[in-house]
Amino acid sequence: MEALTACQVASVALTSGTHSGETVTVTVLVTDEIVPTLARDDDVVLAYNPTAIEGFEYTFVDFQRSGALIALAVLFVIVIVAVGRRQGIRALLALGLSLAALMGYMVPSLLRGHPALGVAAVGTTLVAMAAMYLTNGINAQTTVAFVGTLGSLLVTAVLAVAFVRLAAITGLADDADQFLKVTASRVDLRGLVIAGTVIGALGVLDDVTVTQVSAVAELRRANPTLGRRELYVRARRIGRDHIASTVNTLVLAYAGASLPLLLTFYQSTRSAWRVVTSEVVATEIVRTLTGSIGLALAVPVTTGLAAALAGRRQDGGPHDHDPPAAWDDFAPTA
Repeated sequence: MEALTACQVASVALTSGTHSGETVTVTVLVTDEIVPTLARDDDVVLAYNPTAIEGFEYTFVDFQRSGALIALAVLFVIVIVAVGRRQGIRALLALGLSLAALMGYMVPSLLRGHPALGVAAVGTTLVAMAAMYLTNGINAQTTVAFVGTLGSLLVTAVLAVAFVRLAAITGLADDADQFLKVTASRVDLRGLVIAGTVIGALGVLDDVTVTQVSAVAELRRANPTLGRRELYVRARRIGRDHIASTVNTLVLAYAGASLPLLLTFYQSTRSAWRVVTSEVVATEIVRTLTGSIGLALAVPVTTGLAAALAGRRQDGGPHDHDPPAAWDDFAPTA
């Protein structure tokens, strides 16, 4: 039985490589949606094989997306600076340092076979320190948030280690993991799941801890007579509302990243329970739930630390000889 395959012939002007400035003809097999149809003025990436049959030395590899990505990055910077002003600039610097720690330390260390959990612990500590102190300033308020973040990350890491083992997660859930196993055999794929969970949790933890410390600060400024217990109770009420939306954000972030996977399993003939307990889905569930637990515990931990330092009187009430100190002694404002 013969099968017909559609082809598209395109003339491409080369802008780099040994034949830059020349125009070549490229034949693209249009078999399905995986190989898109080329249009006029498209920027593309070609592969060159000098030993191929004449006329077929160049083959289509991918679209060249650098222009669109650079434009989007510039727009991102403009919006962040326009809205955040000085804080926006600090946030961008913190983002740059975070990426530097990720690509300059964590990724190379993991590829060398260093313990994934240790790499994640050191890397997230550096990222959290750089991001939080650069964005919020060097003061006691930021230090409390930083300590609360580290405590919550520790809980997340312990839970991730325990449940990755209990759930028999191997780290070979998809093709990318299996490819990594072949090309970088020293990488501990199970540890990589744990490290990814810790790193992913950090992205939302610092927001929660900074918000909780700020809530205690504002309550203290509004009423300097509040003691530790009252500060803790009131700030924790604020944290409950925040934690509900943040956990939802974390779950949706993981679900959004796994949307193609969810669609694939949705039309599977296997039972729903078999789908849920498959390694691919179970890995995402472990990541999401352990991160969410650490996130939820960040509220009482950080709030308790902040209230303990901010409350400058005994819980029984203020004393004439021991007036409450100003919150600014603990967290000076800019």
